[in-house]
Amino acid sequence: MTQTKKTVVGVVAVQGAFAEHSHVMHELGCEVVEIRQPSHLQEFDALILPGGESTAQRKLLHDLGLFEPLRQQIEGGTPVLATCAGMILLAQEVREGQGSGVPARHAQFVSEYPTFATMPVTVERNAYGRQLGSFKTVTDFAGLGKVEATFIRAPYAAQVGEGVKVLANVEGKDVAVRYRNMVALAFHPELDGDVIHRWFLDEVVAH
Repeated sequence: MTQTKKTVVGVVAVQGAFAEHSHVMHELGCEVVEIRQPSHLQEFDALILPGGESTAQRKLLHDLGLFEPLRQQIEGGTPVLATCAGMILLAQEVREGQGSGVPARHAQFVSEYPTFATMPVTVERNAYGRQLGSFKTVTDFAGLGKVEATFIRAPYAAQVGEGVKVLANVEGKDVAVRYRNMVALAFHPELDGDVIHRWFLDEVVAH
């Protein structure tokens, strides 16, 4: 009897909500490698960039020597599911939102640690402001229908470039986008079951 090869998923685990993603992927039958240092890198079938604090993640990825190898894997076509802070990591441009505590909304976010810049989108960080720092809703998701979506100090895609497909929009804001091998979500699908992860494996990784 031929044994089916497991899908190997690398979950970037330097900071943030990586454990929940790892659990969901384990439950879906994947082999999960939590990436904390260069020795954990290999040829993955898919990568997950979890939510968390995007500035801290950028610094850690650079300090640990993970940034460039991961960027090369993403540019090389490895399927990526990026959530919340992960959406910021993929963006070519990042701007401040109303919850950032800066005077000028939409100001360019400046950091000494660059993003991967592999997806042609402009992302607004802390977009919903402190009063709506966290909320839950139900939204239409392309190809899936209605899905639950939990937002925690969330960003959104303020501008999308050529070739970027919008998968979900909440109150006029693009909160889920796809570009080539990359899917970026402003919300946390790992907190609401396995619907998005299953879709990602079936529609992005499998193809």
